Parts: sequence; C-alpha cells; structure tokens
Amino acid sequence: MPNLPRLRRARESELLSPDSVEPEVLAPRVEEITSGGLRWINIESPGGEERAWLEENFDFHALDIEDVLSHNQRPKIDEYPDYLFLVVHVPVFDRKAKRLVAGEIDIFVGPDFMVTLPNRGIPPVEYLFERCRADDTLRHKLFARGSGYLMYRLVDDSFDYCFPMLRKIGNKLDALEEEIFEGRSEDVVRDLSNAKQEIINFRKVIRPQRPVLRDLENVKSRYLASDLDLEIYFDDIVDAHERIWDMLENYKEVVVALEETNESILSHKVNDILRVLTSISVIVLPLTLIASIFGMNVGLPGGGDPATGTDVHFFVVVGIMVILLVGMVAYFRKRRWL
Repeated sequence: MPNLPRLRRARESELLSPDSVEPEVLAPRVEEITSGGLRWINIESPGGEERAWLEENFDFHALDIEDVLSHNQRPKIDEYPDYLFLVVHVPVFDRKAKRLVAGEIDIFVGPDFMVTLPNRGIPPVEYLFERCRADDTLRHKLFARGSGYLMYRLVDDSFDYCFPMLRKIGNKLDALEEEIFEGRSEDVVRDLSNAKQEIINFRKVIRPQRPVLRDLENVKSRYLASDLDLEIYFDDIVDAHERIWDMLENYKEVVVALEETNESILSHKVNDILRVLTSISVIVLPLTLIASIFGMNVGLPGGGDPATGTDVHFFVVVGIMVILLVGMVAYFRKRRWL
C-alpha cells in the first residue's frame, strides 16, 4: 500500500496570527448636527471607542477626558484658551431603581463646536438634539447665535425639565394631606417616607450646581454672537435654579409638617383607645369586687347559708351590678370619657 502524504498540523502561532483573524473594531457612537459652520456632537454614555475618537478629533485636556469617562464627576466649570468644559447634573427618574438619580451632562464648548456627553439617556438633551436635527428653522436659529447660546439653551432646557417633576411631587403631597385628614393616617406613613426621599435626592442633585451657575455668568462672551450678552442669558438659568431650590425648601417644610400632623393624629387615636380601655377597666372593677365578695365561703347579712340560700340573693347581686354598670357608664358619658 503506497504511503499517503502526512497532513501538516498548523502551529498555534499560525492559528492565532493577526493575518488569520481580524479583530472586530467597534465604531464610535457619535451623532452630529452642522449648521452655519457650527457643529453639535452628541455622544451618549461614552466608552473606549468614543474616547479614542475624541482624542483623534479634538485637543481636549487628558484630565477632562478622564472626568467624562468616570461618570461620577461633581458639577464644575473649567475654562481653557480654546474651549470651555462644563459639568452639570439633571435629576432623572431611574425606572429600574424606581427613584431619582443624577444624570450627568459633560459639555465641551468651543468657538465653532459643542460636544455633549450625557452619561445616560437624558430627556432634555435627546429632545433638543432631535428637534434641531428635524427642524431646519430651529436649527438655523439656534446655531446662528453661536455655540455659547446653544449651550445656554441646553442647560436652560435641562433645568426647565425639573419643574414638571416638582409639580408632580407637590401634587403627591397635596394628596397625602387629604388622606391624613380622611382618617387614613396609618396608610400614608410609607408614602410620606417615599416623598421625603424624593425631595432629598432632588436636593442632592440641585444644590452642588449653585457655584457653577454663578461662574457661568462671568464666562467670557467669545463663544457668542457679537450682538448677545452671555451674562444676561445665564443669569436666567441662575434664577431658574433659585426657583427650583425654593420649591424644594418649601416641599421639605411641607413634609415635616405632614409628618408632625400625622403623628399627632395617630397619638390622638391611641389616646382615645387608652381612654376607652381605662373606662372599661374602671367599670368592671366594682363588678369584680362584688362578685369576689359573694364568692367568698362566708355568710352574708340576710343571705343565710350559701349552700341553702334562695335564688333571690343571686338576682339581688345581679341587679346591684347592673345598676352600678349603668350608673358608671352614664357618668363617664356625662364627663365625655366615653
């Protein structure tokens, strides 16, 4: 039988060589709108691919890139010769956690660009970006006023987004107040606790941004069209922030007042129950005393021998107990103890 040629086994290095397997390259998730020489680039939840894209297309500081990827940066503003880096937080309802969380928006603003990098889906960012992409008139109007005005519009919409959520919290507090005075105070304890937690989470998001918004008023106007005054526009955002904070302070006081009212009503109900129980104990006390006296194995005046006594003695005792019972109940009602 002729010898067959032996099959050569491929070496491991050949199987894993770069020429044999091409690594999959993921494209960066970058959305862009351009109008009048101004670009708005939106990158949601940036990762490694988006970082490489930013480093390739922009000359941002490395520390700013690290802040973007950390997704846990406090609100701040950094000004550079060629651009402005801004971090703002927006309260967003997390459907999985079922509570308010801080949505972070990182913004780079230059003379002819604005780059937004939200760490999650943030409704005001998505809504404004889609409107600018779909509406040519709105896009030309916003972009013609410069990147600074576009940044103002985005931040202003983000704070305006807070007011519907605040009104929802206010309506919830009004409903809780009605439930308390309708006698369902035991059922509203959990709802009061949830409302209080929402207000606390809201305050955690809003409070750290006050100094950042103050600094925005002093930013140079080189990123705006020549006929616009940046300080006036960002002063409007500061006013919106103050209104939000005042509403949160008001809601905080309302929650404290509702808790005190609810505790007072519960305490009053407990006192009513204790008063009824105390009254019953006082009413039963003389009856118990009479029963114990007639239960003693000794003779009583007019009772004769307990073993041969007549039934009339039993009815006499019962009659005395009924008379005492009715009299004490009438007295307690007269004193409004029952």
